[in-house]
Amino acid sequence: LRLVESGGGLVQPGGSLRLSCIASEPGLNLDAYGIGWFRQAPGKERERVSCITSNGDTTKYADSVKGRFTISRDNAKRTVYLQMDSLKPDDTGVYHCTAVSIPSCTPVNSWGQGTQVTVSS
Repeated sequence: LRLVESGGGLVQPGGSLRLSCIASEPGLNLDAYGIGWFRQAPGKERERVSCITSNGDTTKYADSVKGRFTISRDNAKRTVYLQMDSLKPDDTGVYHCTAVSIPSCTPVNSWGQGTQVTVSS
């Protein structure tokens, strides 16, 4: 399962971005997989940001993003989203999506290139 992330960029503190995660193989559906978003800041370990079950009925968030980030999925479009609002400089990093085991939200797939998010004035 190869996933491709997009939607990152440079944004000012308080701004918003929406990240997208889609399977790279045409016709491959994501609806059998729990999906998680993770991020890695320079010099820091990768951390879990949010996860969603295969049918979207359950979501989890890191304490640092609760109330600001929203994970969702549209299985018809084979896409998982991460809406990020009220962004802070600490949200800066490379964001990756991957398949995860539920309910632990443990990554079970390899990492893609990710998408860079930079929050700076």
